[in-house]
Amino acid sequence: MIALRQVTFARVGRPLVIDASVQLHTGWKVGVVGANGCGKSSLFALLANELHAESGDVELPASWHIARVAQETPALPDSALDFVLDGDVELRRVERELREAEERNDGEAIGHLHDRYGEIGGYSAKARVAEVLHGLGFTDADFSRSVAEFSGGWRVRLNLARALSCRADLLLLDEPTNHLDLDAVFWLETWLKNTPATLLLISHDRDFLDAVVGQILAIDLQRLSLTSGGYSDYERARAARLATQQSAYEAQQREVAHLNSFINRFRAQATKARQAQSRIKMLERMETVAAAHVDSPFHFAFRKPSALPDPLLSIEKASAGYVDRSILDNITMTLRPGCRIGLLGRNGAGKSTLIKLLAGAIEQQGGQRKEAKALNIGYFAQHQLEQLRPDESPLQHLARLEPTTPEQELRDYLGGFDFRGDMASRAIEPFSGGEKSRLALALLIRTKPNLLLLDEPTNHLDLEMREALTFALQDYEGGMVFVSHDRHLLRTCADELLLVADGKAIEFDGDLDDYAAWLASQRNAERTAEPEQAAEKTERLQSRADSKASRQALLAQRRPLIKEIEQLEKKIAKWTVEKSALDAQFADPNYYVAVDRQKSEEMHRQAGLLGEQIDEAEMRWLEVHEALEALPTPD
Repeated sequence: MIALRQVTFARVGRPLVIDASVQLHTGWKVGVVGANGCGKSSLFALLANELHAESGDVELPASWHIARVAQETPALPDSALDFVLDGDVELRRVERELREAEERNDGEAIGHLHDRYGEIGGYSAKARVAEVLHGLGFTDADFSRSVAEFSGGWRVRLNLARALSCRADLLLLDEPTNHLDLDAVFWLETWLKNTPATLLLISHDRDFLDAVVGQILAIDLQRLSLTSGGYSDYERARAARLATQQSAYEAQQREVAHLNSFINRFRAQATKARQAQSRIKMLERMETVAAAHVDSPFHFAFRKPSALPDPLLSIEKASAGYVDRSILDNITMTLRPGCRIGLLGRNGAGKSTLIKLLAGAIEQQGGQRKEAKALNIGYFAQHQLEQLRPDESPLQHLARLEPTTPEQELRDYLGGFDFRGDMASRAIEPFSGGEKSRLALALLIRTKPNLLLLDEPTNHLDLEMREALTFALQDYEGGMVFVSHDRHLLRTCADELLLVADGKAIEFDGDLDDYAAWLASQRNAERTAEPEQAAEKTERLQSRADSKASRQALLAQRRPLIKEIEQLEKKIAKWTVEKSALDAQFADPNYYVAVDRQKSEEMHRQAGLLGEQIDEAEMRWLEVHEALEALPTPD
């Protein structure tokens, strides 16, 4: 059991938690939540005896082995397999002592060490580590590669594998899903649910928390609070608390109205029964989400694009890849205003490559590419952070984009991303990854893109910022294609799911639960479909493609009629106001005294002309409306 009794701890003299008392029982799986900088990582350091409390007592069993994910991994020559095995200190110690005992022919020591080696699972250690590495996306060929050969993101996965494999009593995981794709996230969920270790988990992935933890430990206003259940349970409890405060309640109602508007809009447009049902259920829960985040420091919206050409971008029979290999082949996509496409696929399938292809960041190999003249792409990827200037402030970054905009307007905008006061004018070099991601998003949004291409936009972002981004994306008017391991973002912002697999990008017939099942079937079987099944699938895909083409053609027929109706309604309303004003003057007896005969006749002629224009417009409105009603309604 872990016990904190009246504990106060601080960083650099700044109190983070004051007079906290809490008990966490052995075997519990606890999610640790709170705003960036509130003290979550410091709490982990306190439990690992790397930080000492200012006052109070911290108690946990002295015999416990504590595992954490290292923040850095040097470019070691060790193989990936050996590096992960090295995390089990006792295993390596017993192996070393066993070799020494064998060298001196110490039979008694050899016997005792073999017994201990069996007790700690030494004989199955390599198989256990291999399972973890496979789950996190490594192949058999990767096991023998040196650590130095892997990129930074893959070294983070190696550190995670090392922490998971070391038979810890207490596992402290800080944002373990960063740098993971959905395949690895699903696997990690299952692994953590089954581990006997006591788990403390910092995560900004609400679905991941709900799936894994049974308690939430929140740090808020320098206090610790413990709530039973997952993150959704905590959110509901927090929303109830905030709703008792009048100011919070009013803010909640504004957010709820916003969300209800979105839900109603989605209900009207939903065309895929299974996916729609999943989305609507998710959106119906979002009133609680809004309530729990009414005091968020993040409030922003995408600026209205200068133009929304249709289509924005189309590629036909395009291929893409790199010098040593081809990744995608025969990709055909048309991106229109309002499209919201989430990309699914296993690690290495080509999701990021497809985003780069659409963004023009890599050269298209064959096929055609057509861009609208007014196309303005907003592309977000992790390398965007590297393009920030460490010696400049958020204000300087923004002023470089808009040198003529008043400073106060730029400060107000940055405030929506919680860059306030001195932070807005401070050099960003010491900023955290989350703060730099916020700045990169703020700069991208400011450019008024009409096509958003987002590759893991929520990495390093805390829950409050993720919710603010979700709300902003729901109201975004342009087209959007994104990759994310955040299922909440996928469920609430994607109207269409594409599966990137086998060098293709095809529409995924299902929701995220179906995708999890598909991943499981891929991992467990990897077998070729029966010919009949393959033929059925091809027929289904062709039928879906034909249906989509038919729908687009129908929309193309309806669009000019809807536009004309809107224009007619505006004209009728304007003319009606003008005619009503004239009629009101004619009804006033004093009018005929004040206005001469010539002027009066001119005004009556004008009123008559307005009446004729209104009549003609109303007749045309009826004709167009009848033509629109005669067309089939899109499914």
